[in-house]
Amino acid sequence: MHLHSLLSRSLISATRGHRHLHLHRTSGRPSLFPPTARHRRRLHLLRTLLAPPAARSMAAAADNPSPIPADDEAKFGFQRPEMYSTKLANTIDPPYDRHVFLCFKGPESWTPKVEDADTEMLPKLLGAALKARKNDIPVRTRLTMCGGCSGTECSDGDVLIFPEMIKYQGLTESGVDSFVEDVLVSGKPWASGVPEALTGSHIFVCAHGSRDRRCGVCGPPLIEKLNVEIELRGLKDQVFVSPCSHIGGHKYAGNLVVFSPDSEGTIAGHWYGYVTPDDVPEILEQHIGQGKVIERLWRGQMGASVGEGQKAEEQKLPNGTDHKKSKKHEESAVQEIKEPVSGCCQGLNGFSCCRDGSLDQSSASEEKKQKGKFSFSVGKWEQSEVLTAAAIVGAVATVAVAYSFYRRSS
Repeated sequence: MHLHSLLSRSLISATRGHRHLHLHRTSGRPSLFPPTARHRRRLHLLRTLLAPPAARSMAAAADNPSPIPADDEAKFGFQRPEMYSTKLANTIDPPYDRHVFLCFKGPESWTPKVEDADTEMLPKLLGAALKARKNDIPVRTRLTMCGGCSGTECSDGDVLIFPEMIKYQGLTESGVDSFVEDVLVSGKPWASGVPEALTGSHIFVCAHGSRDRRCGVCGPPLIEKLNVEIELRGLKDQVFVSPCSHIGGHKYAGNLVVFSPDSEGTIAGHWYGYVTPDDVPEILEQHIGQGKVIERLWRGQMGASVGEGQKAEEQKLPNGTDHKKSKKHEESAVQEIKEPVSGCCQGLNGFSCCRDGSLDQSSASEEKKQKGKFSFSVGKWEQSEVLTAAAIVGAVATVAVAYSFYRRSS
């Protein structure tokens, strides 16, 4: 009893310190307090010690998940027979241009269709509002749950929006309609919240095991490997990893989405499938570090319609290069040169490639004249050649006749 009292007092003290630290940090002044992560770990430990035995067992299971059975690994893991059996490029369906993540609990709590579950009212209300206002929202929007929000200090009800790279805190059931109206329909700041800018690169890994076992088996090891490699590279303040709910394409597990700024600061959400822990260094080094798409794992990107995107081997981030041309494009270019029509196209940085039809026609006419002169010259050359040949034949005949008379006279 005495121990329980001491722990309770420690919990209250730690909680006060955590709140003080938060206020102190947001004021912008230097802090003498321990890092926020340390406070969170202290609070977690104290709450675990104060919790009933059953709750402590559940917490321990969540922090130390049991190993995946060998049978599940063979059927649903990275060694399953269907791995690499399907082409990945352009497998995002339906296409979309904005991704909204609602921070809500975690994979172990998500029902198979968390947006439709009667027991989870916030996801259900937000999902229903998006469907009801679909025709009013000018940007094609996708909703996904996320949990953990590593590095972004998210809580249940926080909303992350990409490619805008903003976060709203504390969405509640009563605020869903106003949020959708203000932010998603009208494109203005939410009247009940202040947008916070997100920085760095964000990776969302599908770990929705209740929806599909493959995602439940492949997701957690990917998240663990990503966090380890990020720590080793000193990228904890630059790259953030979170589990997410179903994003489509269970058969492509491990699935993940990378929101990373290019050299110009533009955010492009790229999807990858068949990702294994062995691929994690390549994702961090090649995609996030160098801005190059990993072709063999690439499923597509936010903003591209199915069938409109180029093949994976032709896809590069803005700081990449692409020198390939299609045969159809070459044929259309040839056809454009042949037909002297008037037209205009606007190039980059105001560069204009406008074309004047009259100039094209005069150029064609001049070319025709030159061709005519050439044909005439050829004709004259052929005529003189014939006359010369005739003269030579005549001379030869004359010599032959003279020689005949000479023989007869002698």
